[in-house]
Amino acid sequence: MNILVTGGAGYVGSVLLPELVKDEHSIKCLDRFFFGDEFLSQKQFDGKIELIKDDIRWFKPNILKDIDFVMDLAALSNDPVGALDPEKTYQINHLGRARVAKLCKDMGVKQYILASSASVYGQQKHTVDEKSVVNPITDYSKANRKAEEDVLKLNDENFCVTVLRFSSVYGSSPRMRFDISVNSMVLEMFRNHKIVVRGKNNSRPFIHIKDAVNAYQKVIVAPKEIISGQIFNVGSDEQNFKMGDIAENIIKATGQKCDLELGDTNDHRSYITSFKKIKDELGFRPSFSINDGANEIYNELCSGKLDSSNKTITLEWYKHIMSDQTLFNKLQINDQIL
Repeated sequence: MNILVTGGAGYVGSVLLPELVKDEHSIKCLDRFFFGDEFLSQKQFDGKIELIKDDIRWFKPNILKDIDFVMDLAALSNDPVGALDPEKTYQINHLGRARVAKLCKDMGVKQYILASSASVYGQQKHTVDEKSVVNPITDYSKANRKAEEDVLKLNDENFCVTVLRFSSVYGSSPRMRFDISVNSMVLEMFRNHKIVVRGKNNSRPFIHIKDAVNAYQKVIVAPKEIISGQIFNVGSDEQNFKMGDIAENIIKATGQKCDLELGDTNDHRSYITSFKKIKDELGFRPSFSINDGANEIYNELCSGKLDSSNKTITLEWYKHIMSDQTLFNKLQINDQIL
């Protein structure tokens, strides 16, 4: 199958693309390559992955010629990053991805996956599923929800649209991120022998990056009548955790001496999510746990396999990139984009 992955050089994409190569798909990767393309340019991927340096907001539609399937991962990647510049978040995470989906349909692409987030649930008193009323409360989650609404409108018998609402992802990646909960806690423990948690009682679901990749693989081979026009929460009921409990699990899993400071926060995102639909309809069952992810990251930090320097993605890195006008200030809002 000919597959285009937007944002394919990012945290999840750099784990996903090698698996798609193993599955013998023909791959195009469209990305801004802020960190370069060294990993995907390795000899093992020669002739197997075509790298396209471009932006979802203005790439030329002919890139989609002869593409069967698009996985739309390109986005500013979480709630804190989305808050750095709400306008850019709206332009990229909403309008940019809506543009990708519309161009896919216009160019005859048969299937499209939107990588969304369970953060659209915002704050909830009861367990939520795909039929629950969403409550996005951040710029990031609001842009995700708008993108969901726009791409799902395009679904029909000739164009299959699927939305995947991912839990908070954790685990090691060639394009590592330390601006997300589990990963950042492990890094903090490694550096300072202390974890500070704000919002100790806030609940969220989590998923290992390898399980997130497996979810994409499940959708690729799923019958269209099951996934067409559908939203799937991606994760497992067993990995709904309070943030304070996550930190305690990390410390116990790694067996390290570590101080733990638990506090409150003005961040009101808190929700417990049901994953019954993806389990029953796609047979999706995660294979990895928080303990697996914590040990994996900690051991790779200790061995030097994971770089804990400024070459990894942190919130400070995003602040630097987004303040660079030559990189991020090109916002083409006209009929070519919309």
